[in-house]
Amino acid sequence: MSDFGGAVKPLSENPDYKIAILGVPFDEKSSYLRGAAGGPAAVRAVSTGKCYCGWTELGVDLEADTVMVDLGDVDTSGDPDKTFALTEKAVERILAKGAVPIVLGGDHSITYPVLKAFARHHKPLDVLHFDAHPDLYDDLYGDRLSHACPFARILDDGLAAGVVQVGVRAVTAAHRARALKYGVRMVEMKDIQDTLHLRFAHPVYVSFDMDALDPAFAPGVSHHEPGGLSTRQAIQVIQALKGRIVGLDIVELNPSRDPASITAAAAFKIIKETAGRIVRPS
Repeated sequence: MSDFGGAVKPLSENPDYKIAILGVPFDEKSSYLRGAAGGPAAVRAVSTGKCYCGWTELGVDLEADTVMVDLGDVDTSGDPDKTFALTEKAVERILAKGAVPIVLGGDHSITYPVLKAFARHHKPLDVLHFDAHPDLYDDLYGDRLSHACPFARILDDGLAAGVVQVGVRAVTAAHRARALKYGVRMVEMKDIQDTLHLRFAHPVYVSFDMDALDPAFAPGVSHHEPGGLSTRQAIQVIQALKGRIVGLDIVELNPSRDPASITAAAAFKIIKETAGRIVRPS
């Protein structure tokens, strides 16, 4: 289980939690390298490090200012359809309590069932999507639920009122056509010079693919795409955004490529700073 600088409390003593950590150790929809199923364990491992504390940079004490629990992992031993159904149900239970889920993936395919649950509680919903790739393919090698396709499914199903993608730098003509069709705002790396100040009219779900970060800051991903965000740039976007964050996923962390846990530590830092913004919206 995670610790988050002492912020995570026992579920048995805190049934009225405000933030819930949920792992989905699933990578069967990965197209290149497997290994993202180890992401939840890797994030939890670094979260227990004695060098970390529960205070965020913006002055939120996650131990005192909220109630955070760790609900463990979704059972991913069945086929992908069963895993997706169980993921959707687990997120639904968190939302039904009025709490905020922080989902640890897993590959990016898990965002689709997560947002299917959100559609019953937060609609309209905006999505802030950090990624090197737009994940807008209609299918990849015939699989419409691939980790390369979640935002195509999310938009086709009307699960997001608006999508802003930050850090993209591997974009095809097909991606651009689908983005234009659905009004997706792509903030490409080639255009990022200063801190972004994003404003959202609706509740915001943050989906963070760790390959949004440059491989220098996040080597532990399956798809290295140079020229990405620094960890500091990503955190600044989250700290500066105007809107109410109602959920987060961290996906595509591949610990088999992260021997020094640099990427896991970056993921933990992003989770902690986002949790602070959940507790104290702008």
